[in-house]
Amino acid sequence: MTRYKLTILGCGNSPGTPTICNNWGVCDPAEPRNRRLRASLAVQAEDTTLIVDTGPDFRYQINRTDIARIDAILYTHAHSDHVNGIDELRILRLQEKRLFPIYGNEETLATLRTRFAYLFDELEKGVYPKVLDPHVIPCEAYGAPMAIGAIRFTPYDQDHGTCRSLGYRFGDAAYTTDMLDLPPESIETLRGIKTWIVDGCAYHTQENRVHATLEKIYAFNETIGATRVIITHLSGQMDYRALCAELPRGYEPAYDGLVLEAFDS
Repeated sequence: MTRYKLTILGCGNSPGTPTICNNWGVCDPAEPRNRRLRASLAVQAEDTTLIVDTGPDFRYQINRTDIARIDAILYTHAHSDHVNGIDELRILRLQEKRLFPIYGNEETLATLRTRFAYLFDELEKGVYPKVLDPHVIPCEAYGAPMAIGAIRFTPYDQDHGTCRSLGYRFGDAAYTTDMLDLPPESIETLRGIKTWIVDGCAYHTQENRVHATLEKIYAFNETIGATRVIITHLSGQMDYRALCAELPRGYEPAYDGLVLEAFDS
């Protein structure tokens, strides 16, 4: 049995908490777990480290967690709060003298190639070397296990309102961020997990067109059956202690630096 260490590098929504100019919304600045970087996850096992998403806080998140080596990046989608730290991979490319593997759906990698073309191709006769080794996760691979080093993961489809995003299952845990809805086949992929890190950014706002409400998460989990549900992608309208008091048994808010474990047979 393989043990995975999962570290929430950031649990904030796109502007983070506090937002620029120190706007805390309804969050108590005296509660350190209200200070949130943009959403990202580290998954570690034996000598393998995978990172899910490289947002604007990527360098700080990796340095703060003291991660010495990254084997690959798994992308959920190409929105800026999940990809804009990708340039940091250029430094790893120079230090380690290797192309850097990234994984995502076809839409995500196509968008990254457009926005960060200089990372995909050698420029100026080698002055700026190619950085990335892109791997498309095709639709037919959803729901089937893949492996990088010592870590197995299963990608699954998510509806993010304006685009399709990917979630990832790691043994008996799963990471579902930037999700408005889940198709039945993805719910089936998640069925039986013990720990579910899931986007609840809409909170109780039914009009949100890109994120799930808490009520939708509760309904999904009646089928999925996770015994520990960690709500992530939190906004400045979601105070940590207020959430602790509100959420039912088995549910809790994420915070930056939270460490979890999962097991894969």
